Amino acid sequence: MRRQALSILVENTSGVLSRVSGLFSRRGYNVDSITAGVTADPRYTRMTIVTSGDELILEQIEKQLAKLEDVIDIKELKDGESVCRELILVKVRAGETDRQAVLSIVNIFRAKVVDVTHDSMVIELTGGQGKLDAFLELMAGYEILELARTGITGLTRGSADVTYLD
Repeated sequence: MRRQALSILVENTSGVLSRVSGLFSRRGYNVDSITAGVTADPRYTRMTIVTSGDELILEQIEKQLAKLEDVIDIKELKDGESVCRELILVKVRAGETDRQAVLSIVNIFRAKVVDVTHDSMVIELTGGQGKLDAFLELMAGYEILELARTGITGLTRGSADVTYLD
């Protein structure tokens, strides 16, 4: 089994996310994460899908996606050839006695405290999955009240394989 991240450029039409995710569910393909957002041109949306499977399954996923009417371009986001990031928000219990220790961890990871109350803090961290997992491992000593992860999003490096649209 191998994990693969795909950057998919699609037309920004009603139901496009449903059609793409439906392809995965109909064929029993696994989706580890999916993100989508409009591009600089509002006619198009970029989706990043992380999936896993053997080589044959991953090849089939790309071929099936390419057949969808709304799909304009598909790129594999390979290690070293792309930039991938993920965002997490972590709400941790932190009273006055724990706050300074939590802030020390936050500073080490260049995270940002985005909300503080008398008994909790919300921390924002962006980076690769390894960085986020390491942060969560250090935060395991504190009570994590809530956690939200966006899933991976990414782009290929350089301008050589940019898809230009009219």
